[in-house]
Amino acid sequence: MPEYTAVDVTTLIEEETHSSLEGMLREGARRMLQAALEMEVSAYLDGCNDQRDAAGHQAVVRNGHHRERTLVTGVGPMPIRQPRVQDRRVDHQFTSAILPPYLRRTPSIDALIPALYLKGVSTSQFPEALSAILGEGVSGLSPANIVRLKAIWEEDYLRWQKRDLHAKHYVYIWVDGIYFNVRLAPDRPCVLVVIGATPDGRKELIAIEDGERESKLSWQGVLQDLQARGLHQAPAVAIGDGALGFWAALREAYPATKEQRCWVHKTANVLDKLPKSQQPKAKEMIHQMYGADTQDEALDQYDRFMALYEAKYPKACECLGKDKDTLFTFYDFPAHHWRHLRTTNPIESTFGTVRHRTRQTKGCGSRKATLMMVYKLATEAEKKWQRLHGCKWLAKVVEGVTVVDGVMKNAA
Repeated sequence: MPEYTAVDVTTLIEEETHSSLEGMLREGARRMLQAALEMEVSAYLDGCNDQRDAAGHQAVVRNGHHRERTLVTGVGPMPIRQPRVQDRRVDHQFTSAILPPYLRRTPSIDALIPALYLKGVSTSQFPEALSAILGEGVSGLSPANIVRLKAIWEEDYLRWQKRDLHAKHYVYIWVDGIYFNVRLAPDRPCVLVVIGATPDGRKELIAIEDGERESKLSWQGVLQDLQARGLHQAPAVAIGDGALGFWAALREAYPATKEQRCWVHKTANVLDKLPKSQQPKAKEMIHQMYGADTQDEALDQYDRFMALYEAKYPKACECLGKDKDTLFTFYDFPAHHWRHLRTTNPIESTFGTVRHRTRQTKGCGSRKATLMMVYKLATEAEKKWQRLHGCKWLAKVVEGVTVVDGVMKNAA
């Protein structure tokens, strides 16, 4: 069985983050550019509503779409279907200010993509983002159109929040509280995130909710809402940071669910309580703990760590020891899944990029806008998520087959 070091885990996170970011940028920008083109045509038609031809018919009408065209951008090809306008007036022809005819490649659209996300699609900043596409003088998106676009996103999010979950079952779940900087909020908003793995190994976004820090009360609200919408079957294990109020809420909502603390978070917290001169050796010893082939070997490594550091660095040992009972839970599950269960990588790889962009998005200006931005980016990332390794063993986990040190007992 392969061992995974912290370097391996970090590499996996970086690779998945890069892939998710690239996909989110391309698809997110395509959708927003398509929406901008539709809004531009709608505004043009509204302005010509009173124009009639000789027969008294509407002189300017919508006429489907032009053939799909592909823009070549820095993150890959972007297919666009531009709306078609039929203008019967003499010497009049609609020309998009956002996307001129025959444009196939534009370096400036590469600037639009990060601008749309880094700026958070703020109403006041959108003209600047569009200027990055075609230069000064772009008038395709008015503040009113931006409001309409955000309203569409809000409707999508509210509909997603209320979806029925009776048919859903998640074998594993990953949880975290993601903090963001919002200019108009008195406190830093915390977005509570839950991602789950289905019995066939697919990862799905389960919940994105506004939370009051990471309190038990906030997490109770999230879990109770999931249950009210039909998510009654308890996950086999939940993976998260030990600092969450989530665990107390979980024990009430799903008492049968086992707990696994994230080793990436735990390693960082322990090393933070050691002098830099001691960190390399301590880090290696921690890696040997969760990289051991059996739980007994892992506990031996744990004891050696405590014997070496407890006298001089009690705070570091206290940090490691307080979660001892929930650090080695992954040994009770198939070894194929250990790489997934030891960390909150599904959340870190996705929301690391979201966290980065939102820190630069002071224009969001409200908790509500931040929540919608996180939702939009997360749902785009979800499309790129890969299945868990060893998917076939998930059925055995659901059946409740006993697992010892990653090996199933009485398994066919």
